Amino acid sequence: MNKDNPYLLLTPGPLSTSRTVREAMLKDWCTWDDDYNLGVVQAIRARLEALTGYPDLYSSVLMQGSGTASVEACLGSVIGQNHKLLIVDNGAYGARMVEIARRLNLLHRVYHLDECQPADPQELARLLAEDDTISHVAMVHCETTTGLLNPLEAVGRVVQQARRCFIVDAMSSFGGIPIDFQRAGIDFLISSANKCIQGVPGFGLVLARRSRLLACEGLARSLSLDLFDQWRVMEQGGGKWRFTSPTHVVRAFYQALLELEQEGGVTARHARYCENQRRLVAGMAALGFQPLLAAAKMSPIITAFLAPTAPYDFKRFYERLKGAGFVIYPGKVSQADCFRIGNIGEVYPADIDRLLVAVAANCDWQA
Repeated sequence: MNKDNPYLLLTPGPLSTSRTVREAMLKDWCTWDDDYNLGVVQAIRARLEALTGYPDLYSSVLMQGSGTASVEACLGSVIGQNHKLLIVDNGAYGARMVEIARRLNLLHRVYHLDECQPADPQELARLLAEDDTISHVAMVHCETTTGLLNPLEAVGRVVQQARRCFIVDAMSSFGGIPIDFQRAGIDFLISSANKCIQGVPGFGLVLARRSRLLACEGLARSLSLDLFDQWRVMEQGGGKWRFTSPTHVVRAFYQALLELEQEGGVTARHARYCENQRRLVAGMAALGFQPLLAAAKMSPIITAFLAPTAPYDFKRFYERLKGAGFVIYPGKVSQADCFRIGNIGEVYPADIDRLLVAVAANCDWQA
């Protein structure tokens, strides 16, 4: 690592970014000028819409705040008083959507699963068939609690066939895993600047089917998190934000989108992430670490490893790896003692190889 970036972030986000993404934040921007609103914001929106594969059907909305703020904006702006939401909950982020629904007094039902169990499309079909008052379904694509990848297209087909609205939290997968929006029946997809696009934290994004978005006018329960009004102002104002735009972060995201294209798009980035994870899992297994999930359930985004059976202190392990130039993540699983290592961001297979050397040098638990 270099002196201005002394360690690599192997987390689910924020992520290690390129020098050029960070340097893009060195200029100040005026939010009234066309070179920002048209040249940066609208250019970002067009590129995001192109990533759906169906830019005539989907429109993009950028929302200030964390990724969770965009999830709350979407749920609070899409679910009306006469709607009912079914939430798939098999991890901390599904549970967070449940909490948002509770706080916003949204009529909702929870399809609860074990943290290591992906959503079952057949069970979901049964739930929708038995309750015709359910109008919307929300699911996390990649649950970074465990690294579990839910079956997006299979679930989306069920939701589409049942003629319900499908909301997808793709916070940690969009831009890093190929997604066919139409095959998956996605109506609203939510992500964040600081995940697989490899920007920095500060705003989230929603990609919405235009027909569904137009039906959201007047439904929002919040002023600042009104998804429809934010979209309308951006549409009518040529990229203008309703309230203060996080200009430096937005410009960094534009640079990150350019670098995604230069890498070869989502397919190429997905291939890099998959190779990172393949090397990581194989190398950690050679050192005696076993992943929490079976290979068929894993995403290439982040991997949860079971804590060693020998007495060890995660905090000490963490600090020693950080001193060697790598930041890993603590576990977030209720049923097992784990730690997590991310595979995404400005991270390459050679970085994973260096990490494995550092892990081997720092897993002497009895020392």
